[in-house]
This record gives sequence, C-alpha cells and structure tokens, in this order.
Amino acid sequence: MSASVRRVHSTFQVHFHTLNSSQILRSKTFHFLDQFLPLSSPTSSSLSSVNPNERRKIALGLSKIIKSNKGYVLKGFSREFCPIFLVKIMKLLETRETAFAFFKLAFRDDSDAVVRSCCVAAHLLAAENLRFLAQDVVSCVIAKIGSSRSREMVELMWAGHCKYESDFSVLDTLMRGFLNAEMGYEALEVFARMREMGVRPSLSAVNCLFKLLLRIGDYGSVWKLFRDMVRNGPRPCNYTFCMLILGFCQKGLMRIGESLLHVMQKFHCERDVFAYNILINANCIRGQTAKALELMCLMSASGCNPSIVTFNTILNALCKEGNVVEARRVFDGLCEGGISPNTIIYNTMMDGYVKARDVGQANMLYEEMKRKGITPDGITFNILLAGYYKYGREEDGDMLLRDLSIAEHFSHSSFCDISIAALCWAGKLDEAMKLLESMLEKGLPLSVVSFNSIIAAYSWAGLEEKAYEAYKTMIGFGLSPSSSTCSSLIMGLSKKGKLNEARELLCKMIEKGFPTNKVAFTVLLDGYFRMGDLNGGRSLWTEMEQRGISPDAVAFAAFINGLCKAGLVDEANEVLLEMTRKGLVPNNFLYNSLIRGFCNSGKLNEALQLEKEMRQKGLLPDIFTANMIINGLCKQGRMKSAIHAFMEMDQNGLKPDIVTFNTLIDGYCKVFDMVSADQFVNKMYASGWNPDITTYNIYVHSFCSKRKINRAVKMLDELVGAGVVPDTVTYNTLLNGACGDILDRALILTAKLLKMAFFPNVVTTNVLLSHFCKQGMPERALMWGQKLSDISFDFDEITYKIMARAYHSIEEDADVRRETSRKSLFLDALMYITYDYFSKNKLCIEEAQNPLMLIESSHGGS
Repeated sequence: MSASVRRVHSTFQVHFHTLNSSQILRSKTFHFLDQFLPLSSPTSSSLSSVNPNERRKIALGLSKIIKSNKGYVLKGFSREFCPIFLVKIMKLLETRETAFAFFKLAFRDDSDAVVRSCCVAAHLLAAENLRFLAQDVVSCVIAKIGSSRSREMVELMWAGHCKYESDFSVLDTLMRGFLNAEMGYEALEVFARMREMGVRPSLSAVNCLFKLLLRIGDYGSVWKLFRDMVRNGPRPCNYTFCMLILGFCQKGLMRIGESLLHVMQKFHCERDVFAYNILINANCIRGQTAKALELMCLMSASGCNPSIVTFNTILNALCKEGNVVEARRVFDGLCEGGISPNTIIYNTMMDGYVKARDVGQANMLYEEMKRKGITPDGITFNILLAGYYKYGREEDGDMLLRDLSIAEHFSHSSFCDISIAALCWAGKLDEAMKLLESMLEKGLPLSVVSFNSIIAAYSWAGLEEKAYEAYKTMIGFGLSPSSSTCSSLIMGLSKKGKLNEARELLCKMIEKGFPTNKVAFTVLLDGYFRMGDLNGGRSLWTEMEQRGISPDAVAFAAFINGLCKAGLVDEANEVLLEMTRKGLVPNNFLYNSLIRGFCNSGKLNEALQLEKEMRQKGLLPDIFTANMIINGLCKQGRMKSAIHAFMEMDQNGLKPDIVTFNTLIDGYCKVFDMVSADQFVNKMYASGWNPDITTYNIYVHSFCSKRKINRAVKMLDELVGAGVVPDTVTYNTLLNGACGDILDRALILTAKLLKMAFFPNVVTTNVLLSHFCKQGMPERALMWGQKLSDISFDFDEITYKIMARAYHSIEEDADVRRETSRKSLFLDALMYITYDYFSKNKLCIEEAQNPLMLIESSHGGS
C-alpha cells in the first residue's frame, strides 16, 4: 500500500465514528467508503460500479474535503440521499471524473425517491454550469433504470426544469443521456420533442445521434434525420459528413461513403483531408490498397494535400500485405514531396521490414532516425527488440537495452514497458511478470502495452490460464483491453485446441463492443486449420465476409496455408488468384505455403514456377523456400537437381542451415548413397553445424529399413555418447526394426530401449498393431485396439486403417503364416507395456476458467 493511501486511511479512522458509527454495526461486509454513503440498503454492491483506480481517487478527494473542515457535508449526505449535499460533494471533488465516480458509488438504490433526487441533482448541476456532469448523472440513471422507466424520468425532469434551466438545456441533457446509454429510439423521441417546442438541437448532439443510429444499423432513421437537418437545421458541417462517411464505411458500405464525399460541396462543405483519410483508411482495412492509392492521387489533384496520416495509413497497409517494396517507394516519395517523416512513419516501415525478416533494413532506418534527430519512442524499441530476439540477434537486443537504461529522454515507466516486452521476446516470462508486479506494488503508472506483452507471451506459450490472470489484473487496474489483448486471449485458447471456446469468446467480445479486428479472426482461422478442422475454418472465413471484415494478406495466407496442409493445393491456388484480383500482394509466408503444398503433392514444376513468380514480384525466396524446393527434389530422387539448388543458395546470399543438410543427407540415404550422405555430414561440420537428433534419426531409419539393426544400435550408442538426447522418433524407429528382427536380438534391443524410459505415443501403437497384422495375428491387433478404445485412447487416421486391414484379414480368413508363440508373446508384452503407460497416464486436465464468464465478471459493473 502506497504512503498516500495509508495517510488517507488514517484520516478516515479519525473521523470514522464521528460520521456514521451506526452504519458500521449494521454491515458485516464494511468498506471504509461506505461510511460516507446514505443508510438505505443497497440493491447491489456499490463498490462493483467503480474500479480500484476510481476508488483511490474518491478516497483522496474525500480526504481533502475532511482536511478542509467540510466534513459536515459528508455527514449530512451519509444520513440521507440529499441532492443538495450530493451536488456540494461533487463540486468539492474538483474533477469531473472523480465527481462522477462518487455519484456511481452513491447511486446504489434505484427507488423512485432516489431517482427523483438524482433528477434534482442533475438540474442543480446544470444551473451551476456543470452541464457535462449533469449529462453523466442522467446517463448513469437511465442506464440503470432501463428504457421502460426512463420515459417517466423524462416527464419528471421536464415538469420541474423551469426553476433551474432552460428548455434547451434540459432536453439536450436528456438527449445526450439517452445517447450515452445507447438508447437511440428514446433519443429520437427527445429530438422530436425539441422540434415540437421550437428548440434547435445542438449540432454536436445530432452528430452523436447519427453515430449511434449508424452503429445499430438504422439507416432509415439516419436519412430521415439528415433530411430534417437540411430543412430545419442545424446545417451539417464537415464533421457531420466525416462522421457519416466513417459510419457507412465501418458497415462496409463504401460506395455510400464515397458518394457522401462527392456531395459535400453541395452543402457548402469542403472535402478536407479528414474525409479523404477516412475513405483511404477504410479501403486499406478492406485490403483495397490500389483504390486507396487512387484516392490519394484524387486528393492531390483536387488541391487537398495528403497529410502525414494519409501516408502512414497507406504505408501501414502495404507493409501488412508484405509489399515492402511498394511501401518503400511511397516512403521515398513522402521525403521527396517535402513532408518530413515522423516517428510513427519510421515505426511503420521498420515493423514492415521486421515482419519481412529483413532486420538489417529496419536497423538502417533506426540509424537514419538518429542521424535526422527524430526521437524514437517505445514502439520503435519494441519493434527492434522483437526483430533482434526473434531472428537470433540477441546480442544486439541486449546492447539496445543497455543503451536505453542510460538514456535521459526516456521515462521510467516507458523503459519498464520496453523491458517487459524484451523479457517476453527472450522467453523469460516469469521475470517479466515479476517486473510488472513490482511496478504495480510501487504504484508506477502502467500502460496496456506491458499487459499486452505478458498476455501475448503467455498465450503464445500455451499458458492460457496465466494469460487470463494477467488479463484480470489489467482490468482490476482500470485499463481497458485493446484489440491486441483480445487477439492474444483467442490465440491462447486456439493453441490449446479450444476452438469452440475461442469462437464464443470472439463473439462475446464483439457483442460487448470490445475492440476486435481481423487479427482476432485470423488467429482463430489459423487455429482451425492447425487442428485439421477444415469445415470450421471455411465457416469462419464465410462469417468474416458476412460481418464485412475484408481479409488482408495475412488472413489469406492463413487460409491458403490451411488448405495446403489439408492437401487442397489446387483450391489454395484459386484463393491466391482471388487474392491478387483484390489487389493484395502475396508475401513470403503465403508463397512458401503454396510451394510446400505443391512439393508435398509431387507437383514440383508448379512449385518452381511459384518461386520464379516470387522473384518477379520483388520478393526474395528465403531459406525456407530453398529448403522446401530441395526437399521436393530429394523426395523424387532428383539428387543432381537438389545439389544444383543447394549451390544456387550461395549465389542468392542464403546460407544453408541444419534443415538443408538434413534434407540432403536424408535424400542420399533414401537412394542408398551412404558415401554421399557421409560427405554431407562432413560439410555440415565444416559449415559450423553439428548433427542433431534429426540427423541421427535419418541414419537410424536408413539402417533399420535395410535390416542392419546392429548398425542402428551403434548409431544409438554414438548419439548418446555425443550428448544428443534420443526422442520418440528414435524409439519408434528402433522398435519397428526390433519387431521385424530375429527374436533374440529383438529382445536385447527392446531391453535397451526400455531402460531409456521413453514415452510411447500413437505412432508406437501403430507400429505394434501393424506388426500383429504383418506377422499373421490380426485378431490380436483387434483385441488390443479394443482395449485402447476402452480407455478413450485417441487413434489417428493410420490406426483406423490398420484396424480396418486387420478386420478385413479376419473376414476373408486369409491363409496367412502365423508366427511362433514366442514372437506373439513378445509383441503382446510390448503392447501391454504401451497400454499400461497410456492407462496410468491418462490425462485428466481440469477445465480452465471459462473465458466467457471472466469477460462477464470483469465488466459486469461497467
């Protein structure tokens, strides 16, 4: 507890009994703020209506009132809900935010008497020229009593308003109250009464009404209200048109938005940079960057100069599409046009380069910023640190953090935000959470950026429970979630395969008006395809279109990648053509997904054609592209072509990695050219790479497939001696070899494997079941399959195929050779060990806290 809060508590303790001691005795769950509230029994907990930050401000404000010897006002209000005392307290609390927070705390009884007192309080505030605070009070009351009782409140306020305020004042307050409570139809009724009374509504209130009607989709009322404005006033201004354009564009009605832009001059409004920027941004959001560029040209031609915001909007869209080449052209044009790029522009370009894996270019832009005297901000350093830690430049990241720690122009809280983000990127999540908690304990101001870094890191690591704990802390601290918060929470559920919960959470967030964007949909889309749920992914894609969310290059990449993984490479190629027709530029990830799909389908010519197309569109094939092409060639046994592709890597500035060498070694092993495979192992050493478990598994698999079990066992001893830890692939490969080997040697090898305490998986099960079938014991395969099914073991597609083959063999009563009873007992023993492991280690994961309930409870009082 901070020193200031402790002083406040001590102040209250002095006045505790003098103010209201009887209230303390009547309440078993007493909070120190309750002593300042009326004695009427609350219908609900008043503390839930204000967040901890507001409670702190109230406590400090009340402390000042007591110290200024005006505690009698608090004492009078604690005895009865008196509007006069209430208004005095709200005025003494000085700020509008604190005054309204106190009202929300005090307004816990919505009886008719209290509502009448609130109406009088609103009148008094308006009479004191505190109209905004009066509107806050009215909005709060309306929201609590609902639409049915609010009509009575309108009559109540209208009946007695003459003593305090004018017709316009009371009707304007009521209209804004309904607007703040998002009751559009009731606000229209107040608007109609204003016309009846000959009172002209304020332009700002009408604009708010437009905004609400557009949000709820009542376009008929929008056009009716617009015609009324034209006839009776107030005359629409530039802001009115901008707000209408924005509202229609947000609903996906781009043509109406553009038409409104063109008719502005008819109503004596100039088409300004704000109107153009709204349309340009709307087109960029929908992935229509070509149209956005056309609008910018039209903007310049009409004499309206594009602003720095215009350029940043287009640059951001191009970078998100992965089209950094075109983005750089626009960036250079900005400088040539006499507009000096600011920190935001540089951040956008740097982020584009980092996401394109070109950290070097991002670093060059950072150095350019420093030369030009442009001050980097927290976002700049977050972008650079993400690039450094994500792409293996940890030393550069550590050096940047050291430079920041001694920088004088950076605030302590901003440095903490950056430090938390850096720790998250480095995978040090517990350290990041400790730093955040220590900041909270010290009372340092925190932004949503710190919490988003923690939530995203936990979600990415699959620790969705910890992500929700951080989310609850953020809400408790009084911070509102951003679109990044929502996307990260959905990612955490998706990574755990909880796709139904993730989709429900997304819908709940949209219903509650939380900031969600296409990123959240893209994250969920990727989750569906990762889990192999093709129908779920397609239905979400359709839902995006129905909601007017235009997929960007990243969403298209996720969709195409999912189709490729499902083997639907031709359909994925059609989606690519649809994407290019919409003016979106494919990025490296998208091309790599398609190239991988074509390679896996054996369509190598199409894959090579796509690689050529990448170069033509200004995208440089990366190490992933090269590895996939080499892998495709190796799968077809075209080792000469694979070596040629390997040699071209150096010419293109790409250095082979461990995956490159393992792919070529595997290719040579499959064509039984062990000499060339060994030569590439030597090349691997010469390039600074040591064989990993994949390298050893390739050799083990090669020896087992040739029934050279002794060589495979020697390779096992060699990898253990080299300090490489065997994995389940090693275990299953050797187990498969042992089952097909001579029984005595198989027993020795199996004993060796069991000593290593490997954990079997579904592949282990498939290996053993397939050997039952191969060695003429299909009935044993079915028997063990039934036992595994009884413990709810998750079979894969291969398991079902093996079981179908065993059933088919029994049905046809095939004349298959049966193994000796010793071999049968050997396989049964291995199967029992595997079955026993699965039976004892059956996962019983407790249900994580329902995210939907968390969202409800976190914002229940708001």
